[in-house]
Amino acid sequence: MFKRLTMTLALTLLLTGTALAANMMEEDAVKNLLEQDNALILVDIQPADAFAKAHIRGSLETNAFPAKTTEEKARLDQVLPVIQASDLPVVIVCPRGKSGARNSYDYLLSKGVPEDRLYILEGGMADWPFDELLVEGR
Repeated sequence: MFKRLTMTLALTLLLTGTALAANMMEEDAVKNLLEQDNALILVDIQPADAFAKAHIRGSLETNAFPAKTTEEKARLDQVLPVIQASDLPVVIVCPRGKSGARNSYDYLLSKGVPEDRLYILEGGMADWPFDELLVEGR
């Protein structure tokens, strides 16, 4: 019985961990796609003031961070037509690439964006190392 319980617990943890995992994209991969004539869609959820200070060239401003409330999630709706009109990868950019990005990821997934197209920028803007690809303003 103990063996069966251990196996059940292990399987549950494995399945739960898989279900909670989001696709992550490293900074180098994002840079490479940007250098291929913007072969991706960047959905930036940073607050307005942070976006104005610095964002990755070509990012779509949503100001949806932390994408918890209905109002914040609705701000992501503005980029849905762009996402749906394309088959490009969609990379969510947030301040640190954590819960706000995951909330946005889950919301876009619930709106029908295929999971194999959705990614979160690993480390968010806090870890973005390529200053030459940043722009200021709106």
